[in-house]
Amino acid sequence: MLLLEIFWLFTRVALLSWGGGPASLALMQRSVVDAGWSTSAEFADAVAVGNALPGPIAPQVSAFVGYKLAGLPGALAAVAGTIGPTTVLMLIMVVAFVQIKDAPAIKSMLTALRPVVVGLLLWTAYDLARGVFWKQGSTLGMLLTQHWDKLLIVLVTFLLLTFTRINPAFLVLGAAVLGFVVYR
Repeated sequence: MLLLEIFWLFTRVALLSWGGGPASLALMQRSVVDAGWSTSAEFADAVAVGNALPGPIAPQVSAFVGYKLAGLPGALAAVAGTIGPTTVLMLIMVVAFVQIKDAPAIKSMLTALRPVVVGLLLWTAYDLARGVFWKQGSTLGMLLTQHWDKLLIVLVTFLLLTFTRINPAFLVLGAAVLGFVVYR
């Protein structure tokens, strides 16, 4: 029964998300935390680990949660729910979309949906940051004094991705080495 629940939750997340894996993280996080399957901090860990690996993030994070709940069968159920139904739907939609993509109604819907995806990604970043930096009773001053080093890592990462063409994998690898050396 748990495997079916895992499959169904991740199927719902996949079918109700717009914008691909990163955009689905907001709904995925809210769903697994509301179900009591993960905390925000554990979810942030799953996203961090998933970003350290090649490939799409949504199946990696869902596998993390599924494995935590029910081992390898749970991970497989979560990944199947994340990619199976949407893959079938995508194959159907590709055929239709190629024929209607230039229709004014479709263009107008996409014009409104794209900013929603940005909003979903911003909320996910905010909620992940809150889980990483913000503890109960924290103040802005405490954030700046106790987590200045992590905020610096965030800023350097953002600047490097914004102003260079560095591969994000090098940033993840560099952060892992830095963490091993500094935070051990």
